[in-house]
Amino acid sequence: MSHYSHAKFTKSAPDIRHLEQDTGVEVAFAGRSNAGKSSALNRLTRQKGLARTSKTPGRTQLINMFEIDEGRRLVDLPGYGYAKVPLDMKLKWQKALGEYLQVRKSLKGLVVLMDIRHPFKDLDQQLIAWAVERNLPVLALLTKADKLKSGKRKAQLLMAREASMAFCGDVTVHAFSSLNGLGLDNLEAVLDSWLGYTTTSAQEDADTSE
Repeated sequence: MSHYSHAKFTKSAPDIRHLEQDTGVEVAFAGRSNAGKSSALNRLTRQKGLARTSKTPGRTQLINMFEIDEGRRLVDLPGYGYAKVPLDMKLKWQKALGEYLQVRKSLKGLVVLMDIRHPFKDLDQQLIAWAVERNLPVLALLTKADKLKSGKRKAQLLMAREASMAFCGDVTVHAFSSLNGLGLDNLEAVLDSWLGYTTTSAQEDADTSE
């Protein structure tokens, strides 16, 4: 059984001042409001309702924290980029995201989820650039990979990996599907490395695959 299946919700916070203590290690998940972030977290933790999926993208405005075990956490950051959200709310979210990435000491890695058909939009790039500037490793997770046939999926993955080199940082790219579990083992290998469950060799093995 995966240790991620032990994850349990602990807290929601409107900003970093209301988060749990900045101790231990945590990995944050971020992405556009329609990137499938909640579905990915639910697939990872084998819990259908751990992260709430909403039919209205952009509804989640809080930072949600999930404890895996003592001192290890997953953090679900507010979705961004949804057109129907008022501008002042968008700016508030962006400020909260930037602040979290810049000051949170226990943050060991950032997973940026992007629809495989539309990767690296402006806000995605901004988020990755923030993380790279802070020397944080990034996993660009290309979601909804089941929507593409194998050949097209591999072409998109290759294109995204080439694009990721422009950030000049530790940016890994994998394809993922919360529907059929494609790429789940790669996601777990990267998280295991960041959270201290395994050595980096496991992640290096994963880096060569989809």
